[in-house]
Amino acid sequence: MTEHVNTGFERGTDGPKVILAGVDGSESSLRAAAYAAGLARRQNALLALVYVQPVVPAGAALGAPVADTTGEIAEGLVAEIRASAERLKGIYEVRWEFHTFRGDPYAGLVSAAQELMADAVVVGASEQAGHRIVGSVAIRLVKAGRWPVTVVP
Repeated sequence: MTEHVNTGFERGTDGPKVILAGVDGSESSLRAAAYAAGLARRQNALLALVYVQPVVPAGAALGAPVADTTGEIAEGLVAEIRASAERLKGIYEVRWEFHTFRGDPYAGLVSAAQELMADAVVVGASEQAGHRIVGSVAIRLVKAGRWPVTVVP
């Protein structure tokens, strides 16, 4: 009788290898990125910083160049994150990558976590009052039950 050895990906068995942090430029998302960077450093994991670029339905923008605007936001975030990473050089090294996904924040983070085989997801607490009633991206990620989720205030 031969023993079957599973060589597939198994989440969370040896500590996280990929920690995903959702960033959108908000203060809470930048705190989440800093927290995730500390986790990644301590675990010697890869930090995957993910910006989900909104997709605006055709006609909803009424001719405004929304795609350009969200592209500029992504470029601004990359520049801001790179500047932060440069300041941290010499204090501690963190392996990190920046990824942009498209869609609504929840679907984009789920796609990113699946594609990047994230072991853990770190997000900032929602800064929108309506989310206390309807449910935030963080709550939806927790309810999905696929990854450990840390919500940073």
